[in-house]
Amino acid sequence: LWSVYIMIGLLIVGFLSPFLANEKPLYIKYQQQIFFPAFTFKTYYTFKNENGKEEVQQIDLIKWKQLKAVAIIWPLVPYSPFASDLDNANYKSPVDEQYSRDENDALVNSSWRFRHWLGTGVRGEDVLSGLIHGASISLTIGFLSMLIANLIGLLLGSMAGFFGDEKLITTRGKFWWITVAIILGWFYGFSNRSIVLEQAISNGGFSLFIQLMFSIFIFVFVLMIFSFIGKIFKHIPLLNKQVNVPVDFLVSRCIEILHSLPLFILIITVASIARPSFVNLMIIIGLTSWTGIARLTRAEFLRIRQLDFIQAAQSLGYNNWRIILKHALPNALAPALVSIAFGVAGAILTESSLSFLGIGVPVDVQTWGKMLSEGKANFSAWWLVVFPGLMIFISVVCYNIIGEGLREALDPKLKK
Repeated sequence: LWSVYIMIGLLIVGFLSPFLANEKPLYIKYQQQIFFPAFTFKTYYTFKNENGKEEVQQIDLIKWKQLKAVAIIWPLVPYSPFASDLDNANYKSPVDEQYSRDENDALVNSSWRFRHWLGTGVRGEDVLSGLIHGASISLTIGFLSMLIANLIGLLLGSMAGFFGDEKLITTRGKFWWITVAIILGWFYGFSNRSIVLEQAISNGGFSLFIQLMFSIFIFVFVLMIFSFIGKIFKHIPLLNKQVNVPVDFLVSRCIEILHSLPLFILIITVASIARPSFVNLMIIIGLTSWTGIARLTRAEFLRIRQLDFIQAAQSLGYNNWRIILKHALPNALAPALVSIAFGVAGAILTESSLSFLGIGVPVDVQTWGKMLSEGKANFSAWWLVVFPGLMIFISVVCYNIIGEGLREALDPKLKK
């Protein structure tokens, strides 16, 4: 349970990262005016000076820590992940003497409120702020990449186990229409909207959910259109001929091909060719991580399809997809859930490895792996290696423990 509590805590920290670590105040009262800089989308503020004249200042250029404010509330960490603090540049350790500027722009010893508690980088970037924002990116990539792998693995594994090589019979036209629909649906729903999805991931929360649901809607809509077109042309003799789809053979060969390749080298190759973005990285990890889920699901379906309740559903005239989704799949999820828990840990480790090598994510995004990579520039800056490495270690170990707990909880042989 401690692993569950730790992961829930990391998820909360990642979700609230813009309000936990930010160089802009949460609340400030300045010249009898009240502002909420951390919550605004404006690019400038209009201040009234002591003479009553209005001054327009760009929000990103305002030195908030030097304003003579009447009242101010700072985030837990008053630094953004990439904000440079030149007064504490060149690798200040957590125990070194640190400095800050007072209201008169004089250099003084830093108070506890503006101290870099976990040290700084070469340009004075706050390490604790990077860890907080890196939690959001690393966990998001881990979860969404395994969501892609989960959808692919469950779909292909259930089809391979249920239909085998002889039970899936369709028309030639329907087979080709669906193949084209999947390609076009993926292009218009996900590839063509990669920039929008990437911005949604940066914004997080509700924006990400809305954009992801819209992409899925486009994908399903394209499938429905091509399915309707296939029904129109089904009377053409060439397209109406029935064909047998060897699903189990095709899925098994794909799994064997992916297992025969050095996956990490493949991921590095594809990530170095593709444009650095969240969406590309999640797709790369997801498309190479579904094989374990598919194998477990296929094995369960081979067992379940011979049971009495499946044969009873078939005798009642239920269609195959209703039997798969409503009756067979819920009874075959237990082994897949364990693989998914281990897969999230592997996805976080893969993302950290790619970020450490400098590929995969955009340069303006902070991740735990990228912080580890910065530690290579100065081996004496131990805090740039210890703290990000500790976060990666804790996340991977917690997910592995959760996966082991799920295995013990769902395995009837281990129940007492």
